[in-house]
Amino acid sequence: LKRITSFIFLAAALTSPSMLRADGPTCVECHKQVTPGIVGDWQLSKHAENAVTCDVCHGDAHKTATDFDKVRIPTPETCAACHSKQVDQFKAGKHAFAWAAMKAMPTAHAQPVAMMEGMKGCGGCHKIGLKTEEEIKQLKKDGAGFGVASCDACHTRHLFSVKEAQQPQACQTCHMGFDHPQWEMYSASKHGVRALLKQNGTLPSGAAAPTCQTCHMQEGNHEVRTPWGFLAVRLPLSEDKQWAADQATILQALGVLDPEGKPTPRLDVVKAAQVARLDQESWQKERDKLLKTCGDCHSKNFARAELAKGDNMIREIDRLLAEAIRIIADLYKDGLLKKPNTYAFAF
Repeated sequence: LKRITSFIFLAAALTSPSMLRADGPTCVECHKQVTPGIVGDWQLSKHAENAVTCDVCHGDAHKTATDFDKVRIPTPETCAACHSKQVDQFKAGKHAFAWAAMKAMPTAHAQPVAMMEGMKGCGGCHKIGLKTEEEIKQLKKDGAGFGVASCDACHTRHLFSVKEAQQPQACQTCHMGFDHPQWEMYSASKHGVRALLKQNGTLPSGAAAPTCQTCHMQEGNHEVRTPWGFLAVRLPLSEDKQWAADQATILQALGVLDPEGKPTPRLDVVKAAQVARLDQESWQKERDKLLKTCGDCHSKNFARAELAKGDNMIREIDRLLAEAIRIIADLYKDGLLKKPNTYAFAF
């Protein structure tokens, strides 16, 4: 019955002059029948309260049930019309480089297409990153016209709730799984346990319970960054000679350095995607921001000691990873494994 009703309603929309307008109320009248969930979320949103109607974000070219291909899919620039400060901050942070980072990672190109493209697999989360006009056109051509807004990764459409985006679960959507288990680590930590107990009312609302946003989005700043960056490398390399050698090996395996240790053109990609801290100043800036936040609940000495433990973990992991890389490189050298043409590392 619902489908029959929707069909009749849409047929009327195609022939009735009053339904050919693209203003908010008309969109709502039609989409209450077609996509009621979208309308329900919009009606609960701040957008609805402030008369931000559908055409403000989607344009007014879509007027009937058959020209839906004319709907404008929002990009960060669409949101910037009203939220320029937040969009500018976002563009300067690590989330904005998520798409470029996925495309740049050498290991990503060895994955099956279904694991990367079509806004599924890795692309399902990395879609939050900014894309060029050409990339957006290609996505639309491939049938994946969605996933270019970026802001809606945290402020889920069409409610676009600030309160939702402030919850740690908003980050859980992407920061989880065996390859980057931040949610598992956080939710099992005292910070996470207290935050979740605070959410369900076990702890009082005034209890200290840091969320992901508390540390990584201080005062609501959308320029999300971390001291170490995605590659966990900073320049200049450590004074610890073994650690410096291990990180050089890793950079060689990634093709950022050549076999002689000299920078390759791939370093420009790393710089553009900001997946590493390429000077001490930028690393220290982010570390100081974290220490300041930690200081709200802990002594500076405690906070420094805890962060130092994390640094030491990175050092030990680099040691294991570099050793594994050298073993594989030796197997290539001895002809026991066939070396891929795209593999950059060599002794």
